[in-house]
Amino acid sequence: MKKVIFLLVIGLLAVTSQMATAQEKRPGQRMPPETGEKFKIGMAGYTFAKFDLDKALATLKRTDVHYLCIKDFHLPMASTDAQIAEFHAKLKANDVTGYAVGPIYMKSEKDIDNAFEYAKRVGVKLIVGVPNYDLLPYVDKKVKEYGFNYAIHLHGPDIATYPDAEDVWNHVKDLDPRIGMCLDIGHDTRNGKDPVADLKKYKSRVFDIHIKDVTGTTKLGYSLEVGRGVIHFPAFVKMLRKVGYSGVCSLEHEKDMSDPFMGIAESIGYFRGIIEATK
Repeated sequence: MKKVIFLLVIGLLAVTSQMATAQEKRPGQRMPPETGEKFKIGMAGYTFAKFDLDKALATLKRTDVHYLCIKDFHLPMASTDAQIAEFHAKLKANDVTGYAVGPIYMKSEKDIDNAFEYAKRVGVKLIVGVPNYDLLPYVDKKVKEYGFNYAIHLHGPDIATYPDAEDVWNHVKDLDPRIGMCLDIGHDTRNGKDPVADLKKYKSRVFDIHIKDVTGTTKLGYSLEVGRGVIHFPAFVKMLRKVGYSGVCSLEHEKDMSDPFMGIAESIGYFRGIIEATK
C-alpha cells in the first residue's frame, strides 16, 4: 500500500509540474502533455461507454490526457461531414486529438469497407478492428488500398477470436506489415500470457496499446485500477522504452463503468508515477 501511495504522489507531482510549466508558456502555445517519452498517454473511448462526449472530454482535461481512441457511440459511423467537423472542433477546444477509431467489429466485407471509409472521413490513419479470421485477406487488400495501419484488438479468453498477442501475430505475420495489433495488456494477461515479453517479441506489429490491470492470469481475472493487480508495470514501461514504442498507451478502464472517474484518475496517476519512478 505504501508503494502505491508513493507512486500516486509521484504521478500527481508530475501532473502538477506539467500544469505549472504550461502556465509559463505563451498563450495559445500548446504544451506536450507527456513526460519526455516516445510514447503518449491516451484514453480508449470505450471507457466512457455510458457517458457522452462532453463528459469524456471533461475527464480527459482533468487528468491531463490529450489523445482519444474514438468509439462510434461518440461519433457514429453514419455521421455527416458537418457532424465530423463539429466533433473535431469540440476535441480541439479541449486540446484533444482523436488518433484512431475503434474497436470496430467486422463480420463482412461490407463492414470492412464501412470502417475504412469511416476512418478516412474522420481523418485518422489507424483503425482498431476485430475482423473475422476469414476476412483477413480482405483487410490486407484494404490496407494496401488506403495506406492505413490496422490494429487487431485482442480479447483474452472471453471470445474465440484473437485471445492474445501470439494469436494475432500468427494470423498477421505473413500479411501486409501495416496489419498488427492493439496490445490489450489486461486481456493478454488473462489468457496466461506475459504482456512485457509479448511487447518485446511482437514489437514490429504493436500499433496501439490498451492499458489496464487485472486480478489474475486466467479467465476469472477481472479488471481493476492500474497498480492494484498482477501486471508488472515498471517492467512494462521499461520495455516500452527498450523497444522504442512511439504510439499511444490508452487507458481502457472497465471497472465501475457507471462511475469510473476515481478509478480513471488513480490509474492515470499510477501510470505516470511509474514512468517518473523508472527514469
